[in-house]
Amino acid sequence: MPIYEFECSGCGHRFDRLQKLSDPDPSVCPACDVAEVKRRLSAPSFRLAGSGWYETDFKKDGDKKRNLAGDSEAPKPAAVAAAPAPAPAPAPAPSSGSDS
Repeated sequence: MPIYEFECSGCGHRFDRLQKLSDPDPSVCPACDVAEVKRRLSAPSFRLAGSGWYETDFKKDGDKKRNLAGDSEAPKPAAVAAAPAPAPAPAPAPSSGSDS
């Protein structure tokens, strides 16, 4: 179940609530008993990073573990052949020198 953060716009009290997605949001502030509660947009307090996260961490022991962060034993892509350099642009034609 996700943890939601709420704030009372009447008194400014902030509180968290563990609830199902289908549960209704609280409508009354627990601090001031005013019906001015709004759900706040907040970020989770953890981050999945590093090379230790596997797709099968919680699967059966017989399943092969695959590193989701990348595999150092994976084949490297072949080097792409360098394209030839473009031909230089032609020089501008010389002017006749007379202004009309």
